Amino acid sequence: MSPASPTQAPPISFDDTRVAFASKSDAQLRKVYALFAAMNNGTLVKTGSGLMKAALKWGLPGTKFLIKHSIFEQFCGGETIAECRPVTNELGKYNIGTILDYSVEGEGSDRSYDHTRDEILATIEEAHRSKHIPFSVFKVTGVANVAILEKIQAGKLLTADEEAAHARAVARVEALCARAHQHGVRLFVDAEESWFQHTIDQLTYNMMAKYNRETAIVWNTYQLYRHDRLDALKAAHDAAAEAGYYIGAKLVRGAYMEKEARVAKQRGYENPINPTKNATDALYDESLSYCIDHIDRISICAGTHNEASSLLLTQLMQQAGIAPNDPRVWFAQLYGMSDNLTYNLANAGYNTAKYLPYGPVAAVMPYLLRRADENTAIAGQSSREFLLIQKEIRRRQQQ
Repeated sequence: MSPASPTQAPPISFDDTRVAFASKSDAQLRKVYALFAAMNNGTLVKTGSGLMKAALKWGLPGTKFLIKHSIFEQFCGGETIAECRPVTNELGKYNIGTILDYSVEGEGSDRSYDHTRDEILATIEEAHRSKHIPFSVFKVTGVANVAILEKIQAGKLLTADEEAAHARAVARVEALCARAHQHGVRLFVDAEESWFQHTIDQLTYNMMAKYNRETAIVWNTYQLYRHDRLDALKAAHDAAAEAGYYIGAKLVRGAYMEKEARVAKQRGYENPINPTKNATDALYDESLSYCIDHIDRISICAGTHNEASSLLLTQLMQQAGIAPNDPRVWFAQLYGMSDNLTYNLANAGYNTAKYLPYGPVAAVMPYLLRRADENTAIAGQSSREFLLIQKEIRRRQQQ
């Protein structure tokens, strides 16, 4: 039998629960099963979220312990970078990378912006030291004033104080990109709301032009539930090709759909979100194809929990003769979700990573409650997780 071509990977089945849950003991699997069973109940999630917030606010004894050893443990790596290391090492055993995601929402002061910058610098240093951390990530609003970003996008003049504050924000972003470039650590710039996303885009492209001369160090994020994002990606590619730098593109579907629709209605402009989920899926898949067609200039990370899009990207890679472990192509999912994608992709040799949020329990509660809401709201997501865990428990019982 002849050896497999370097561009071929073993067939992937995202239903292979043996691979998906290989890292979990029977006890761990039962615990996750109980959590997703609870999250599958919309009423319970709504009631439980309110109770958790109230209990933390009132400082009820045992609340932090209970949260930390349930929903926090499922979706977060720890309260500090050091606490995340066992998770990072465990994922690394299965050839899955970790993306440390500092998930504390800032207070809107220079002090909090500087603290966030320093924390992201620490994640870059950690990525530099660890073979299991392929990316760092940050939100521009973690180091910059939202109102100023919005004002710039609206074409309004800044006051002298605002100009100075924005210069400090740009310096923070510059510090992150410079450190990432120094260590050769890829750095994701997360996408945010449309009414200041263009400001973020321009700042990110300026950093790309400076730091992406040899390879894609700085990566922008494209929310494909917006109907204009493939056009934005194409324009970014053309500008990069002309100026001689590389594009890093993280493709996601998006995170602010209801908010985008509400603000568009309030402000009287067209909703930037695609009219249907099918339209978003089609645009996402078209964007994957565009990136693979322009792989000489664009590095891509498919940040998705969608099985069809993940499978499509593996097929596009094989058709283009791109090896599964080509450093220009990555897959990523959130920690605690879609292990059937992450572990099966990694098992087949693809570059795969988990977003691993971390931070003090009380400070990451907004993130955790969004995860609970999303798992309940996304059609079939928690049910899908729940059914896969059920299937694996039955498989183990029948052995």
